[in-house]
Amino acid sequence: MAITGEKAGVSFRHVEKVYAAGQMPAVDDFTLDVAPGEFLVLVGPSGCGKSTTLRMVAGLELPTGGSISIGGRDVTNLPPKDRDIAMVFQNYALYPHMTVRENMSFALKLRHVPKDEIARRVDETAETLGLTAYLDRLPKALSGGQRQRVALGRAIVREPAVFLFDEPLSNLDAKMRVEMRAEIVRLHHRLGATMIYVTHDQVEAMTMGERIVVMSGGKIQQAAAPLEVYNHPANRFVASFIGTPPMNLLPPGILDLGRTVGVRPEHVKVEKGEWGDLKALRDGTVAVKGLPATVDLVEPLGAETIVHAVLDQRKTPMIARVPGDASVRHGERVLMVPDMETAVYFKD
Repeated sequence: MAITGEKAGVSFRHVEKVYAAGQMPAVDDFTLDVAPGEFLVLVGPSGCGKSTTLRMVAGLELPTGGSISIGGRDVTNLPPKDRDIAMVFQNYALYPHMTVRENMSFALKLRHVPKDEIARRVDETAETLGLTAYLDRLPKALSGGQRQRVALGRAIVREPAVFLFDEPLSNLDAKMRVEMRAEIVRLHHRLGATMIYVTHDQVEAMTMGERIVVMSGGKIQQAAAPLEVYNHPANRFVASFIGTPPMNLLPPGILDLGRTVGVRPEHVKVEKGEWGDLKALRDGTVAVKGLPATVDLVEPLGAETIVHAVLDQRKTPMIARVPGDASVRHGERVLMVPDMETAVYFKD
């Protein structure tokens, strides 16, 4: 199945949203281009402005500054019905008294789409989402994952220019979230449609987005491909937010480099021993033999083990991701050995 409507990009130009005079902007100077057919993810902690940004694209919120265009058409002040978008919410928002078929076809009926066209779109979409056997059921007879598929189907049959997702998996259990995550990515591959997806879950962002936009305080902190954000975070906020466990941030005094050093847990080895040895090299980098520390917590996860330790220097916390068969115990004295070739340096 493919979307027959025109794929459209979305452009933001200095978009701002202030809810009350004197308050800090919920969204501040947001400027970004979403390419036609792109899967873009907005990610950040609660209150960072990501959902507000999405709602402004949908027309559910109006910007207090700047402009938004879809497919080259300025939609900044247009009502939602005139924007050619479809939105999927976290609470499904299905009509409880309507069957799956009726829920999926309702918006098309309001637009006076011919009955045979409605039937074609609903049947094709139901087959794509594995809902054919459930078309005559009411929402209460469906599982959470099936209801979310119906919400997706209701959006797909409209064949919009842009799909908007507002944390659609938040109400599902962990197993179902993983399954639906993959389903939405497959759906994007099949439809080739423009999709903007909002989540607070950085794992969803990393695994789903072709490009992710990390937000904090209403501002864009970094916009890039997932691995670019992971390997080369733009600042300390991005470094600490993206990644599970988060990147280790060692303050300047730990390695005497005059700036904060970031090292991912998978790039830290844990060795047995009492003392460390730092050796300054001519090019200004540091070869680290080991930083003395005490193990604070061990989290065995099967294939890998997460080791939390506290460095002797400044009682700085440090995390390592090591093989699952590593023999490390709580309270043990160890050397935390960061791979300085993979380190990231921050001036702020």
